[in-house]
Amino acid sequence: MQIPEIEGVLSLSPDEAINRLLTMPEGQWFDRKSARSEPVRLASALVAMANAEGGYIAIGLSAGKVEPMTNRRVNEMRQAVNFTEPPVRVRATEIPVSDSGSVLVLRVEPGRLVHTTASGDAYLRIGDVSKKLGYSMHQQLELDKAPTVFEGLSVPRKLSSLNQEALAEYQRVIGSSTIEGMFHARDLLTDDGDPTVAAWLLFADRPQAVFPETYVRVLRYTGAIRGTGRDLQLYDHGDIRLEGSIPEQIRRAERTIDQWIPKRRSLRDDGRFGPVPLIPTDAWLEGLVNAVIHRSYAWAGDHIRVEIFLDRIEITSPGGFAGPGDHNQPLDIKRYARNPRIARVCAELGIAQELGEGIQRMFSIMREAELDDPVYRVEDNQIRLTLYASRLSSETHGLPATAAQIVQSMRQADIPLGTGQIAKLSGVSAITASKHLKQLRDEGLVEWRGASPRDPQATWRLK
Repeated sequence: MQIPEIEGVLSLSPDEAINRLLTMPEGQWFDRKSARSEPVRLASALVAMANAEGGYIAIGLSAGKVEPMTNRRVNEMRQAVNFTEPPVRVRATEIPVSDSGSVLVLRVEPGRLVHTTASGDAYLRIGDVSKKLGYSMHQQLELDKAPTVFEGLSVPRKLSSLNQEALAEYQRVIGSSTIEGMFHARDLLTDDGDPTVAAWLLFADRPQAVFPETYVRVLRYTGAIRGTGRDLQLYDHGDIRLEGSIPEQIRRAERTIDQWIPKRRSLRDDGRFGPVPLIPTDAWLEGLVNAVIHRSYAWAGDHIRVEIFLDRIEITSPGGFAGPGDHNQPLDIKRYARNPRIARVCAELGIAQELGEGIQRMFSIMREAELDDPVYRVEDNQIRLTLYASRLSSETHGLPATAAQIVQSMRQADIPLGTGQIAKLSGVSAITASKHLKQLRDEGLVEWRGASPRDPQATWRLK
C-alpha cells in the first residue's frame, strides 16, 4: 500500500478531493472521522498521530458518505487541540461541499514530546488504529521521544548543498510542485529554513561530514566466530564501510551482502539450479532496512554493523527497540518510528513498508524456509538481530529466548565449549550462561564434563 498523498489530493478540485478522501484507505498516516464526533473524542486521534509520525484526519467523512459541517461545527472541531497536553500542532484545510458546509482536513505534526489527552491518557497510532497506552508503555514512549526530537533539529546548511538529483526524484514521487514546499510538507525544514537532521541524512551526498558515525559497516568472517589477534577470522578485504545518504547506504550494503553471504547450489524459484543464499534475501534485507531507518541517530558514538558468518548474519545498530515492547517477545512489539520523518520518506521512496510489519515478515520468511526464528538481543544501548542459517530444531521449542540462543550457539559450534566460550558466542554474561546451562542440564538437553566443580577446563556439550 502506498502512503496517501494528501497534499496532492488537497490541491484538486473540491469534488475530486472529496471523492479521493472517501475512497483512500485508512492507515498509519490517514484517518476519517464523522462530523458527529465530539472534539474531546477527536483529541485521542490527534494525540495518537502526534505520538507516532504525524498524519492527516479528514472530518466530515464516514461510512462512504459526506457529512458537511457548518462554520460553527468546523470551529468546534478545530478546538479539539485544546483537549490535548501539550497542544498538538495541526494545520487545517477546509474543503467546501456545495452550499451546505465543508469537510475539514487536519494535518497533524509529529510531536517533539509525548502528548496526552486532557484526562492524561496517551495514545499511539499503529496502522489504522489509535491504541491507548498503559502506564509502562507510556513511560517507554517518553524515553523513546528524545531521539525523535533529534531528527528534527537544524543542520546549518542550505538546500542547495543537498543532492539535487535525489531531491528531484523525491519531488517526482510525491508530486510536489516545489522542493521547498515538499520539505515543508514533510517537516524537513526548520522554521529558519535550514534542513533538519533527517533531511541531511536522507539527501546529502555525504552526511558523514556532519555525523561521522552514520554509516553501515559490513564484515565477512571465514567461520562461525570472530576471533581476536592471531585467531581473527576476518577475510582479507572483508571489512568495508559504506557511507552516503540513507537510501544510498541501503543500496550499497544490499549489493555487498548479496555478494558476500554464503550460498549453496539449489533449485531456484525460476526453476533452474543456481546459487541460493543460506539465509533468505528478503529476511536479511528487512533487518538491514529496519536497522538503518530506526537506529538512534542521536547516539553519535557508534555505527551499524552487518557481520556475515558461515552460519548466520548479525545486524547491530545503536539504540534499543523503538517504542513500547519486550525484545524477548518481538512479535508482540507494536509499530513505533524512532525517526518518523526518515521512516516516512523511505516508505514513499519504496525502501520500507508503512505498516510496521517488518519483524512479523522476517519471522514468516525464516519459518517458511524452515530456519530458526530471528533472535534479538538488547545490550549496551544497542540492539542485535541474528538470523541463523540452521534448520529448526525441536530442542529449542518452548525454551526461554536466552536458553534457546545458548542451545543454538552450541549446536552451531558443534564442539565441546567452556562456559565463557558459550557466553561469548551467545552474547550473554558468564553468570547468565551458567544459570541457563544448569537449567538445560536439569532438563536433559546438555551435559557437563569436568574433573571437579571448579575445573577451569570443564566443558559443556549437547546430548
